[in-house]
Amino acid sequence: MPRLKTSQPRRSARSKVLEVRVMSPRIAWLSLLAVVAKCAKYACTAAVIVGIGWGIWHGVERAFYHNPDFNLQVIDLNPNTALDETQLAEIADLDLSGSLFQINVAEVVKKLEARSEIASATAERHLPGTLVVRVVPRIPRAWITTPDLVFAGSRQPGMMLVDSSGIAYACPAQHVELAASLPVIVLPTDPGHPLRAGETISHPQLKHCLYLLDSAVAADPEAAHWIESIRQSSAWSLELVTRDGTIATFGLGDHERQIANLRASLDHASAKNLAVKTINLIPRHNIPVTLHNEPIAPKAIPVSEPTPASRRESRHSQDLNTLLNRN
Repeated sequence: MPRLKTSQPRRSARSKVLEVRVMSPRIAWLSLLAVVAKCAKYACTAAVIVGIGWGIWHGVERAFYHNPDFNLQVIDLNPNTALDETQLAEIADLDLSGSLFQINVAEVVKKLEARSEIASATAERHLPGTLVVRVVPRIPRAWITTPDLVFAGSRQPGMMLVDSSGIAYACPAQHVELAASLPVIVLPTDPGHPLRAGETISHPQLKHCLYLLDSAVAADPEAAHWIESIRQSSAWSLELVTRDGTIATFGLGDHERQIANLRASLDHASAKNLAVKTINLIPRHNIPVTLHNEPIAPKAIPVSEPTPASRRESRHSQDLNTLLNRN
């Protein structure tokens, strides 16, 4: 038994010697060649794949990108008041002689929606050579300006408009005719509430002015044609100026009654060939009125409390007739 134990270490030593002798330089070189051959095989396979891919891409490029049949031939733009085809090509930087497949439609949409006068846009390629673009322009609700810009011209391209969502945007040239009859809302300059194109107007006075404008349009759909401007003149009153130069003072509420009294006053003054200069519509029973050709100080005009529609106009007519006959 002891001899058997001493023979095991000798056998393991012999096996180690054999292993060392087997790893000769010749075998190492052959192993290296095998590795190189395997790498070359992979490289050849990759080269074949790349070649096939390049061939496919070259074929696609020749069949589509360099095929004159797929050049941009038509820009199909829906009728709108924001831009035309020429402006679209300039804004989207379109190559009018290039391939339809070279146009990045996502980038076209991004550039269009970056314009403050456009609410949304879509763009699609329609083979063989048509770019279809649909834009939704903002619908103007009123002009927005500040006191220092009122006399410089408020209804011009580039001036601010506000849409139904309260977002300000610069008026494009195509929009001027559409917005020419809209009133001007004058907001005081406030660094805390700047007017920025493409952003919602946060000025607190805007909602009061829009409330009066909406009340006037609800009472008379043609109100936009006879209202020149609206502004908040104090913490408790609004000032509305008509296209004829009448200055009307409104409260912050009860606009339905005040609009009815204003319309009745203007109609009756016009029937007498007179023009109302100022009118304070806040009082419910006595409405102060001055006329452009009135030689004496303003007088309070007794006006009875508005009643149902059938009686309100007749009473108001009598009161105004009394004043106009005196003058």
